[in-house]
Amino acid sequence: MGRQLSRRHFLKSTAATAAVAGAYGAGFRPALAAPDLARLDALAQADLVAKGEATALELVDAAIARIEKVNGQVNAVVTELYDRAREAARGELPKGPFTGVPNLVKDLNSLAGTRLTNGSRMFAENVSPATEPIIAANEAAGFVMVGKSNTPEFGLLGTTESLLLEPCHNPWNLEHSAGGSSGGAAAAVASGMVPLAHATDGGGSIRIPASCCGVFGLKPSRGRIFLGGDTLPGDIGVQHCVSRSVRDSAALFAVTEMTGEGAVLAPVGRVTAPGKKRLKIAFDTMSYYGTEPDADVKAALEDTAKLCADLGHEIIPARNPVEGEAFIDAFLTVWASGPSRLVALAKENGLDPEEVLEPWTNGLAAHFNAKPGDAMEKALAAFAAATAKVNAFMSGYDVWLTPMLASAPPKLGEQDPRVPFDTLYERTIRYVAYTPLHNAVGTPAMSVPLSWNEAGLPIGSQFAAPLGGEKVLFELAFELEQARPWADKYAPVFAG
Repeated sequence: MGRQLSRRHFLKSTAATAAVAGAYGAGFRPALAAPDLARLDALAQADLVAKGEATALELVDAAIARIEKVNGQVNAVVTELYDRAREAARGELPKGPFTGVPNLVKDLNSLAGTRLTNGSRMFAENVSPATEPIIAANEAAGFVMVGKSNTPEFGLLGTTESLLLEPCHNPWNLEHSAGGSSGGAAAAVASGMVPLAHATDGGGSIRIPASCCGVFGLKPSRGRIFLGGDTLPGDIGVQHCVSRSVRDSAALFAVTEMTGEGAVLAPVGRVTAPGKKRLKIAFDTMSYYGTEPDADVKAALEDTAKLCADLGHEIIPARNPVEGEAFIDAFLTVWASGPSRLVALAKENGLDPEEVLEPWTNGLAAHFNAKPGDAMEKALAAFAAATAKVNAFMSGYDVWLTPMLASAPPKLGEQDPRVPFDTLYERTIRYVAYTPLHNAVGTPAMSVPLSWNEAGLPIGSQFAAPLGGEKVLFELAFELEQARPWADKYAPVFAG
């Protein structure tokens, strides 16, 4: 594979690419004499520790046992941090809402002294010298990190099938994709390894795997959570988690959102229950290309719209205000700028990009390098224009409902990074036609696990709100969770 680069050298050479890289539901009560921890959400597990009914070490040991039971089939955890986790669990943990609960760090993120591969052969032996702010905030909330979760190379695909870390399998059907780029996180939660897992989202990477794996995932607004100094071009990247319960996500959001003088947005605080206001919900299944999703996705979203209407919300037919071809050209320009720098970095250090970077990454670099010198400037101007259009559109609605993806989870291999570039490009931009817009304009959006198709594969519904509108989304998510609970839905590959 040739030589590899250290994280410090990488950041020094090209800092901007670092980031390229209540209760469950009404009536739900775990009726277990000895709690089956795989079926408890993170707050319920933390409550056992707070009450002295379990120790942090017992939670960690149980999570390790669950990982060892099913990870050989799923490949969600790619670096084991068992000794580190057990040592932390034996010590004095921070007092927070999740004290003692096991969690995973996505392998695009730094945890001091642990391997950080970015899913890339170029960083296969890289070790993080420090812990980055969002992971430190998770640890301050009481989480114990038991491993690193699988990701595609630098998070560049909507599936998790890197050549270094190998494919992550969907617990609902092992032949299918778990989504990406937080595929390992979502698959670990869906298979019961951990109740919640850290995740990131630069083009849909929280929401896509949440949809594929039948778990909950909310992408916060731009500027909501402090990430540190390194950001994606266009400031499209955010971080949060995927979880089995809405309350877990809402509780973590409350302790990681920025508050005080540094807050970009007015803090939301902890949302704990459904809202009473009936919402105006814009709805359309058509993408910004003017194309419809697969029939099972369209049927699922129409059913979701009916559910919302039955709950008293107003469903209003509406069309996406953004022209897809122009937007995706701008988005892919921004997306491909990081790979261009990675290829240049490899060459600067005497590495062959074809050896240490995947064909998709090299193809994106070539795509960017073929563009004129003002391509990035024009792409960011297109983002600003799209933002104005979406803001104007959303001013008439509380929430915007669309499909999460154009299809149910595809089979592994269909979006493998070795698929010929032009073919993979077309497959990818159709598949993820509903997610990148919210990264470009900064709006919060969530995938809610409300549907499964006849083949038993999950289909998430995407709800978005105006910038800063996470409270409305969490309140709606609580209501949907109560109306159509998913806490008792378990994948065929489950560690419980």
